[in-house]
Amino acid sequence: MPLNYHHLRYFWAVAHDGNLTRTAQRLNLSQSALSVQIKQLEDRLGHALFERRGRQLHLTEAGRIALDHADAIFSTGQELVATLSGTVADRKALRVGALATLSRNFQIGFLRPILSRPDVEVILRSGSPAELLEGLGTLNLDLVLMNRPPPDDALTPYETHQIGEQAVSIVGTPERLASDRPLRTLLREEPFILPTTENSVRAAFDALASRLSVRPQIAAEVDDMAMMRLLAREDIGLALVAPIVVTDELSSGRLKEASAHPRIRETFYAITLRRRFPNPVVQELLERNAGPAFLG
Repeated sequence: MPLNYHHLRYFWAVAHDGNLTRTAQRLNLSQSALSVQIKQLEDRLGHALFERRGRQLHLTEAGRIALDHADAIFSTGQELVATLSGTVADRKALRVGALATLSRNFQIGFLRPILSRPDVEVILRSGSPAELLEGLGTLNLDLVLMNRPPPDDALTPYETHQIGEQAVSIVGTPERLASDRPLRTLLREEPFILPTTENSVRAAFDALASRLSVRPQIAAEVDDMAMMRLLAREDIGLALVAPIVVTDELSSGRLKEASAHPRIRETFYAITLRRRFPNPVVQELLERNAGPAFLG
């Protein structure tokens, strides 16, 4: 049986008021009629949504979950009405999801063409590949930024746009990289800060070490580029990162690139859902950042 959204709205109103009597008066309903509506919603969901403590109603755990969803549902409804009635003028929302491990500098570089536009509101979310692709499939996201293409899925019409490619470097403090050493020597002598094994760059690094018959010392495995940058700055070891991740540190001289190059490249993708009416802001971003020349 489908959810009755009238029941959900009554629950939503009571949850925000915290008082059944006051909400009933505001909605011009009897208290008993409002209670019946909420009881029917609880029966449909199979969980109690409120518990009474004295004269006050308090949300149960199921009630808190239901309220989160109700907030999102009714907020989206208000956005729809405002958009179609013209009360938000021509302001467009762009919902962008990015892999949680993706460089913030890269994200800003990609979005820079529209960040200062008064007619565009950018909403940024991060998550795992599965979470982001699910958000794309349910139209909660307009665009997803990743450093690997999505899996082939005949049921979901993804469109994959390559928007950048950059060589990955070995970076560290000037003291740690004071002498020029060949790549095999660096791998043998220095501790390394590496992406986790799920990362395509890590897979390429492991293959490189295997070819050179070296077993590197791993100081840390990190799934966040900001943390890799901080660990490198603290001289915990040499970090395997794209230079865009440590732009400020390289410019200031706090970190430097090793002369030995691992010859590993990282590719960046924008993933969209094939739609009959694509978001025009997304189309503009893709056109401006088209091709692997984006990162120089």
